[in-house]
Amino acid sequence: MSERSYDVVLYGASGFVGKQTVQYFANHVSPKSVRWAIAGRNRQKLEAVRDEVDVTMDVLVADSQDQAAIDAIVSQTRVLLTTAGPFALYGNALVDACVRFKTHYVDITGETPWVRMLIDRYHAQAAADGTRIIPCCGFDSVPSDLGTYLVIRHLQREWGMPCQQVNAYFQMSGGFNGGTLASALNLYNSAGVAQMNEPFLLNPSTSQIQAQNDSLRDGKAERDRDPQIPSFDCDLNTWVAPFFMGPVNTRIVRRSSALHEEWQEPYGSDFTYQEYLKFDEPLAWLKATGVTASLALFMGGLQQSQTRSLLQPILPKPGEGPSEQTMNEGWFTCELLGTAVDGRKVQGLIRDQGDPGNRATVKFVCEAALSLALQMDELPGGKTRGGILTPATALGDILAERLRRAGMTIEVNSSL
Repeated sequence: MSERSYDVVLYGASGFVGKQTVQYFANHVSPKSVRWAIAGRNRQKLEAVRDEVDVTMDVLVADSQDQAAIDAIVSQTRVLLTTAGPFALYGNALVDACVRFKTHYVDITGETPWVRMLIDRYHAQAAADGTRIIPCCGFDSVPSDLGTYLVIRHLQREWGMPCQQVNAYFQMSGGFNGGTLASALNLYNSAGVAQMNEPFLLNPSTSQIQAQNDSLRDGKAERDRDPQIPSFDCDLNTWVAPFFMGPVNTRIVRRSSALHEEWQEPYGSDFTYQEYLKFDEPLAWLKATGVTASLALFMGGLQQSQTRSLLQPILPKPGEGPSEQTMNEGWFTCELLGTAVDGRKVQGLIRDQGDPGNRATVKFVCEAALSLALQMDELPGGKTRGGILTPATALGDILAERLRRAGMTIEVNSSL
């Protein structure tokens, strides 16, 4: 792909998150090291974004439904980064072109039924060609997936034994953008929402049914089921609640585990993963209960078409989002606790300043794209690894180190 005009093309660059990816590249990428361009469907809006960041770059125009125009863009770049959602509506032509032209791909989707479709349709071809198609490279699901991978490899390296379980505990402050909400609403308007309850939805097709059967046979079903109620966590000595992103992130982590199993790099034969919202005292129980009840009401409302119709006019529209102050003052913490088969524990921490759904997501996806553009030879699995992959299986330690250099706290320590 050395003859291509660009190393990275940012598609959806005039959207709310897309503009932030352009600013990130403008601030952090040297034109001498990375040839990049911006793309989308509206030239006027794209040129306004270019003028705002005051950096010279090419502007490429293609509607996401125009396959020929998409092909013309994808064929010119080594890596495509897209923030244009809902991805089930606007991502199909992009992924199709990336697989055909052997262009590596990253996005920020959390739409797991759509990712399941990509696996069924494109994994075999992308794997054969060594093309890395990596959905879910935003806050969905880098902290969960990369953090779990780092904790498990530390445990295996230090103690030489398999991992039995990893739990992740999130705390955060920030806001939602209209694109994220549009993706969620589109999911509830589609038939795919029913699939989200399947704990092994994204596992490789050859192991999906086997994993489900093993879970039932080995008594793991309860550990693999999405938490529904608050609980007291003895390891943390505080109350935790179901995490609203858990039904996305857990499926990505389980796919990573299953793929590593296929590659003879297993996490552990009895491995399970869950994640929670963590609450601090005082009144941790009350906070956990209140958030759980509120989330249940909101999610229940989204399942009703009439409620969705009432909510849409008052929620942020695509292209809208939190203020600069809200995004700058936001933050997130992901604490991870890995347990070896002998009961010893490893602690992990991923933390950063900035709204998780915007600032952190932008950092995650941009550094994922730059990992592909600048460090392909160092990525896990070498040049031949491809398929519909996850952040951990496609990028691993390279992404972790890039994020550290970008100011993110990423630590793993053996617990006493």
